[in-house]
Amino acid sequence: MDVRADGGAGVSEADLAALAALQGRFSNVLVQINIYSLLHKMQDANGLGLEVVRGEDYCRVEIRYPSDTVSKWIDPKTGKAEGLSFEFNLCEAVASWEQVRNSTTILTKEYIDALPNGWEEYAWRRINKGILLNKCKNKTLCMEKLSLVLPETSPYVPRHFGRCAVVGNSGDLLKTKFGDEIDSYDVVIRENGAPIQNYTEYVGTKSTFRLLNRGSAKALDKVVELDETKKEVLIVKTTIHDIMNRMIRELPITNPVYLMLGTSFGSSAKGTGLKALEFALSICDSVDMYGFTVDPGYKEWTRYFSESRKGHTPLHGRAYYQMMECLGVAGKIHSPMRGDPGRVVKWLPSKDTIEAARVASEKLLKRPGAGSDGPLGSCNMIKKRKRGKAPKRSGLRDAAMKHLKYMKGATRYPMERNVGGGYMCMINDR
Repeated sequence: MDVRADGGAGVSEADLAALAALQGRFSNVLVQINIYSLLHKMQDANGLGLEVVRGEDYCRVEIRYPSDTVSKWIDPKTGKAEGLSFEFNLCEAVASWEQVRNSTTILTKEYIDALPNGWEEYAWRRINKGILLNKCKNKTLCMEKLSLVLPETSPYVPRHFGRCAVVGNSGDLLKTKFGDEIDSYDVVIRENGAPIQNYTEYVGTKSTFRLLNRGSAKALDKVVELDETKKEVLIVKTTIHDIMNRMIRELPITNPVYLMLGTSFGSSAKGTGLKALEFALSICDSVDMYGFTVDPGYKEWTRYFSESRKGHTPLHGRAYYQMMECLGVAGKIHSPMRGDPGRVVKWLPSKDTIEAARVASEKLLKRPGAGSDGPLGSCNMIKKRKRGKAPKRSGLRDAAMKHLKYMKGATRYPMERNVGGGYMCMINDR
């Protein structure tokens, strides 16, 4: 990646200084603190045994595990054990995650309607075996299959909620009784079929949202039994299936059920945990993580409620979450491996540092609207709602209302199939 300040790329000396600040040079007097010295300090104070090594430019870092780490996850494609070092791009992370904070992650009818050929080119992809529907040329049939999970507009906006906790499934949760602490959050987000009963002192009792993969979504009847209040909102990250529609109608399932609309992060990270964190960041002021770690020596991927599982790239995932915490994207990783559970995360970049680095990163990555101060600058596409179709927003938190005011009532949707980033924005007809 070329990180020189050349006019053609639109990256100025000030932008490079912002990236350098993200890497550690962020004092009022521009003290030259290298990102890697800074991150070493962070690892000493906050880390989980990982080491950070300088990459080839301002954007790249390599995160390494101790050499005595036992890697047991085998890549089914290569037959090799997962490596102990991973390269990450800080610029891509900052640019993508800061945009998530200002976007909606719920699939809506207005989004599909506004896309060019949205029903023919996109909607059928969110229906199981949608290829058999002749690309939704019969829109009525596709709408019938999606109707139970497709609101007209998003029920949530950025900053809708205050403090949120995303609870993973790691066996580490059984080492510390986090239950009361987790229940103190405004919102608790859980994953798949993770139970609450019999584990409340470790994982709490509150459950506001639950992110579901394909397997869990097809067992909705079992999932809804996990929350006794029957108020848990279910977010499906894949497709709607006929069996899901049948259960929603016939049981019936009264919990709200939605499909998730997400940003593409390429191969940098994946899994339900990552999507749960993405959803949380799109609706919450602050997000903390529980149950996202494994022991430093790493023997096997564990779950707090069942036998050990192979998982998928667990070392890569843990390193990615550690990077997010160090960047201040995720508030805090709560882990029994940290001696002082009440410690304050130190050395985090300031909001000004993150904002300047975001602008510089967007320019460097040539993202749509890079460097724009306006709320719609990152929109590849702007569509106007029909008169009278503006979402009714009342009773929202001050932070959410402030966001809506900044956005002038617009809703920003990620262009889900656009790996290079970009957004579609729906604005009100004034």
